[in-house]
Amino acid sequence: MGKNLGSKEVLIRKGLLLIYDVTAIYLAVLFALLIRFELEISTSMRTYLSVIHHYLPIIIVVVLVIFGFSHMYSSLWMYAGASEMVNIAAACILASVAQLIIVVYVPPDNDSMPKSYYLLFGGILFILEFMSRFAYRALRSLTNKRIEMGIKTNVMIVGAGNAGAALIREISHSSHIDKKVVCVIDDSYTKVGNFISGIRVVGNRYDIPEAVREFAVDEIMIAMPSVSQKEIKEILDICKDTGCELKRLPGMYQLVNGEVSLSKLKKVEVNDLLGREPIKVDLNSIMDYVSNKVILVTGGGGSIGSELCRQIASHHPRQLVIVDIYENSAYDIQNELKMKYPGLNLVVLIASVRNTKRMDLIFEEYRPDIVYHAAAHKHVPLMEYSPNEAVKNNVLGTWKVVQAADKWNVKKFVMISTDKAVNPTNIMGASKRVCEMIIQTYDKHSKTEFVAVRFGNVLGSNGSVIPLFKRQIEEGGPVTVTHPDIIRYFMTIPEAVSLVLQAGAYAKGGEIFVLDMGEPIKILDLAKNLILLSGHKPDEDIKIVFTGLRPGEKLFEEMLMKEEGMQETENRLIHIGKPIEMDEEHFLLQLENLKKYVEDEPDDIREYMKELAPTYTPKK
Repeated sequence: MGKNLGSKEVLIRKGLLLIYDVTAIYLAVLFALLIRFELEISTSMRTYLSVIHHYLPIIIVVVLVIFGFSHMYSSLWMYAGASEMVNIAAACILASVAQLIIVVYVPPDNDSMPKSYYLLFGGILFILEFMSRFAYRALRSLTNKRIEMGIKTNVMIVGAGNAGAALIREISHSSHIDKKVVCVIDDSYTKVGNFISGIRVVGNRYDIPEAVREFAVDEIMIAMPSVSQKEIKEILDICKDTGCELKRLPGMYQLVNGEVSLSKLKKVEVNDLLGREPIKVDLNSIMDYVSNKVILVTGGGGSIGSELCRQIASHHPRQLVIVDIYENSAYDIQNELKMKYPGLNLVVLIASVRNTKRMDLIFEEYRPDIVYHAAAHKHVPLMEYSPNEAVKNNVLGTWKVVQAADKWNVKKFVMISTDKAVNPTNIMGASKRVCEMIIQTYDKHSKTEFVAVRFGNVLGSNGSVIPLFKRQIEEGGPVTVTHPDIIRYFMTIPEAVSLVLQAGAYAKGGEIFVLDMGEPIKILDLAKNLILLSGHKPDEDIKIVFTGLRPGEKLFEEMLMKEEGMQETENRLIHIGKPIEMDEEHFLLQLENLKKYVEDEPDDIREYMKELAPTYTPKK
């Protein structure tokens, strides 16, 4: 039904244009003769008018055909521009020439008309046609504005440069965007008070709150793709308290490629408020070590593991083998990689790292050159309630994968560790500390280069606070924070993984690489920022509730133990912790005993783990 209504509307519009054009042709004839004879209706003028009347039906048909071929009935006049104006001019010139030919060569009369008449006819016809088509555009634009006036979203643009100007033009010229730019903000004092496409630059960043109130702003668009992340954070810190929806252009490349548009804007996320530049690693210069190699990733369906697979797949491995116990996550990354890299030699296996025989068979069949070991139980409170599972999966699982790597001569083995392994107070951190000790012990006696990479929390990973906070805000609150003073180090998943890959390139064997996570962030500030970015006020619209530290949780995490020291690498964001001396024979004997002991589901596994990792201090 909608299709029929649309077709009917088009036919009516074309019919009205045809009626107008017939009238315009006659008026052009009349006015051309009047002007030729200086607005006097003389005998000569009457004679010439009678000649034209004789040919008028033919002239009208021919001119309408010319107009049809010139797309004057099929153009979208709402968006008419210079090319449509050229079409009108060309059609009117052809109409004048056609009229001359008709009058001179079509019988019965061959009375000639004044030469100036044809020029005047073409000029007047052009004016009348131009007025009709472009008046239509102006009328439609005005009508749309009136219709939409009551439902428009008032927008503030921050940034009066090329990007801001492009957004203003797009919003102003489209009838399909229910937004209205009401003011512009820019820090350049030379721009304040001036206008961009009729929109005034009302002040600098410090005037944003006042301008939001004065112009009833609903949405703020930050169009500053070339400024630093630190500067963006400062502006966002001002904007987030206004209660407006915030959007921004992600980066400079949109401006360079001419891709500035509403579709390129993204919602401001909490990682935009970290206040530091994104960590960039030139992987192309260091990823030769994975090219044409067989790479195996355990836990390849998880947050870190899947991003490892994405970045490795883009650097032409001979084969990528993904091992994961969770079939759904393995299936997701398999489909994603197959679609994005159809030529990738990809193998996806469902297997547990705790299965000694299965790990041995996988390593024997695929003979990986490099292993990234990301499989682990990582959720701190859950592991506190299931400590034996943490030990079985993290400690024994890692040990079995390490043994398989050593047996089948893997060249490089990179284990993903955590800052919670430093002076651990929870079983998950303790299990990861023992894993690091396994790595360093085996490295001394194996041809394989065993290393570990230690970093903190990653934004948006499975089980992290950001998805939890977002879900709580969507449900109307409350947002739960364990303690007002708790702080954590944060990094995005791609940042962490790119540094893991670079650490793998630096690996010589035995190192514990420590990633520089920047300044720690208060979890309470994260919660407040997310509430503000969602257009709510903390503790007014959305309550923040403190629930107390969870089992095994610390107020702050450390990246190094005192005795480890710090050694620099070529990348200032990657450091090396010095291995701690230990009795390796005794440690391996303890592992053997642990393997038998934990299978009996003991109640005191924490006490046993304290013997393996002396820095572990369980929280009561």
